[in-house]
Amino acid sequence: MDSEQKLISKKALLERYNISYGSLYRWKRKGLIPDEWFLRKATVTGQETYFPEELICERMELILSAKDDVLLDELAARLSGESQTEPSMTVETAYGSHTLRLSEIRTVRMTDQNGVQTDITKHIINLLRGGTQV
Repeated sequence: MDSEQKLISKKALLERYNISYGSLYRWKRKGLIPDEWFLRKATVTGQETYFPEELICERMELILSAKDDVLLDELAARLSGESQTEPSMTVETAYGSHTLRLSEIRTVRMTDQNGVQTDITKHIINLLRGGTQV
């Protein structure tokens, strides 16, 4: 970071964009905001977090303008430069949808009405790779 770069405090950022502390840190966990942009500085009251103002404000505007049209995971992948051609699956529930890329899938289990679980991971991965057998 350029030592001459103007900084904005976390508090001022949250107020400017009317977002919650939870949203900010969820976006950080998802990779939408790089960890290195969270600059911790000692103050008379303890420690506060600051951000490079130009970078974070540009990113906030991008996230806020796109979050209703694009899944946050997809936006994070775009921002990180990952290929969007990797096979993926989208799970839609009453609570929203979540897209998983093939490289993120570890285990997929199906539970029947008796509580018996069946591992269907190989079947899902085969389908994502272009196979047709279930």
